[in-house]
Amino acid sequence: MVKTDRLLLMRDEKVSKALLILGLPMVISMLVTALYNVVDTYFVSDLGLEQTAAVSVAFPISLIFSGIGLTFGAGAGSNISRLLGQNQKEQAEKVASIALVSSVACGIVIAALMLLFLTPLLNFMGASKTSLDYAKSYALFFILSAIFSTANVTAGNLAVSQGSSHISLTAMITGAVLNMLLDPIFIFLFNMGVKGAAVATLLAQIVTSFIYIWFFRSGKSYIKIKLSNYTFDVIVYKEIIKIGISMFLLQCFAGLSMSLISKKASVYGDEAVAAMGIVLRVVTLGVNIVFGYMKGFQPFAGFNYGAKNFTRLQEGIRCCLKWTTIFCIVWTFIMVSLSVPVLSLFDERSSFLNIAVPALRANTIMFFTFGLQFTYSTLFLAMGKAKEGCFLSICRQGIVFLPVILILPKLLGLAGVFYAQAVADLLTTAITMTFIWGKKKNLFCAI
Repeated sequence: MVKTDRLLLMRDEKVSKALLILGLPMVISMLVTALYNVVDTYFVSDLGLEQTAAVSVAFPISLIFSGIGLTFGAGAGSNISRLLGQNQKEQAEKVASIALVSSVACGIVIAALMLLFLTPLLNFMGASKTSLDYAKSYALFFILSAIFSTANVTAGNLAVSQGSSHISLTAMITGAVLNMLLDPIFIFLFNMGVKGAAVATLLAQIVTSFIYIWFFRSGKSYIKIKLSNYTFDVIVYKEIIKIGISMFLLQCFAGLSMSLISKKASVYGDEAVAAMGIVLRVVTLGVNIVFGYMKGFQPFAGFNYGAKNFTRLQEGIRCCLKWTTIFCIVWTFIMVSLSVPVLSLFDERSSFLNIAVPALRANTIMFFTFGLQFTYSTLFLAMGKAKEGCFLSICRQGIVFLPVILILPKLLGLAGVFYAQAVADLLTTAITMTFIWGKKKNLFCAI
């Protein structure tokens, strides 16, 4: 697809087809992202219960770095899509350059702080005495890989903002396939154990970074990223942060919620921590599919909002609500009905399944509402309405979930850990519907 065709796709193509073309590569790339962690857990589960618990405890670290990448990637991407809709290519290139440089710098700083305080960090995240050493061994290289992951997330969003979602697909699939091939080699053949899984991830992320470097330095990218374009521009940073901060908070709250789940589950032993860690990875597969589709919707919405093509934008909203809701219903049914065979891939012991099966069913029973929640939070962000988008984005894993996970286990014990997400989804959906109903008149006047 030539450069101008990417813009024509968002402007003129049939809406359902445009969203599919933009969203499908991102769906696959986000699915691949989730598979990184599922594959690590699958191989590590053969090492033992403590090792699986260790990987589960360390997993939320990746969400913090993803949050940094999304802060600059999604924040800049929303701005870039609108700038391209207004034919301001040079400014779009400046925004892209500032975003990528800033994300790498922030990733390095956060990684250094995490490594400096690694032991207390892992203890806070739910590591037990038996899993702490394994968690430290895994987290060391995992944090190093997360620096590259931060740059990759930002670069992927910058590519998507110009309609080049296919490069994100290529980069993510290449990295994921490499990770799958290297995992058993480093874990078993080189006898590195749980550390080998992190080393495999590090190498895969480095290769992914080189693919993005090639894309932006070649003639394939419509917008160019140059170090010389970087300036400390307060106005640009303000535009990036006001949109991107919601993505950062979303990922931080997601990481915090997973850490609290591990912490609450640790009261019941490493088996409960390992079970909940695997359940959350499986659930993340469904979440990332919706997330990927909405990443295709975001540049579409931003471009048409910037071009003042409001009729087309409203049609896109209806299309997103339809297809995300259908998917979420199907995914809920699959997870509830096939929970035993899915979880048996990781561990067939009855003691594990007795915890993991009800946990997976409880975590997905209200997932059919997720499409509605995420469509509107993405819409507001694409339109540059930061307050509304941020509020809706952080409801599910933050504003609503945190008090639920702190209170429900005290009332219901381990079952409270299982059902915390379902209760949070129910309350978030109610808030979203109330919020949209109250804003509907002003919203559609604006578009």
